[in-house]
Amino acid sequence: MPEIVVADAGATAEDGVSIDAEAVQLIVELVSPGNKTMDRKFKPMLYAEAGIQHYWRLEFDPAPRLIVSELADGRYTEKTIALPGATTRVEAPFVFEIDPAGLTEPKRRI
Repeated sequence: MPEIVVADAGATAEDGVSIDAEAVQLIVELVSPGNKTMDRKFKPMLYAEAGIQHYWRLEFDPAPRLIVSELADGRYTEKTIALPGATTRVEAPFVFEIDPAGLTEPKRRI
């Protein structure tokens, strides 16, 4: 299950829980150390099979970065990689600007 799903308005109206793949505009995965292979390899294959056009993967190691991919010929193609320290603009499926450096907080000392 993805961490973030962006879908058409009213996509969950029927049962309030599930969403038809046709209504999904974007999937965002937050890659965790214990799920790297699932988040990078297997989940994108499942989303591509379902025909979801936009797949973003947020990586945190060694530094936060956002990999923006679009479906082409049944596979995801990386279109943009947003790196920390610079604002990157994404045009699809909606206009979005991000600097991945702002996604993590500095560690606090106790």
